[in-house]
Amino acid sequence: MTIVVVGNPKPMSRTRAAAELIATKLTGEAPTAVIDVIDLGAGLLGWGDQKVAEAKVTVMEADSLVVASPTFKGTYTGLLKLFLDQFGAGELDQKLTFPVMLGGSDTHALAPELTLRPVLVEIGASCPAPSLYLIDKEYESSPRLDKWLAIASRYTKA
Repeated sequence: MTIVVVGNPKPMSRTRAAAELIATKLTGEAPTAVIDVIDLGAGLLGWGDQKVAEAKVTVMEADSLVVASPTFKGTYTGLLKLFLDQFGAGELDQKLTFPVMLGGSDTHALAPELTLRPVLVEIGASCPAPSLYLIDKEYESSPRLDKWLAIASRYTKA
């Protein structure tokens, strides 16, 4: 069961489309669920919100995760950070996770490796493949995606 988590402030974003495509290509199946974090609303600003708790349960039940964000100011979005802050240190218990970020140019190509991956590892994710950065306007046809899939697919059952 693969779950996609998307931290884009725009609902139904290109980031979401890219993450769903990546999950499908990676596993051979559409993701079981997609958590578009923007849909969780103001409940992310505190603790105990029912919708946030349900999203967290969905993440915890996954076999693998694709966690995606656009690149804002050289890092992942604050929206995604609010959701990831709901997890305690180590709580993901070595869940197979693939960090993905999209951006407008290669200027921030190291952002997923340097910013998103460390927070995922802190909350217990296992990220055995390199993080993936794609140019947002060419994510569907990027040769970088094909190269990454060749590596990342070694860690999935597909």
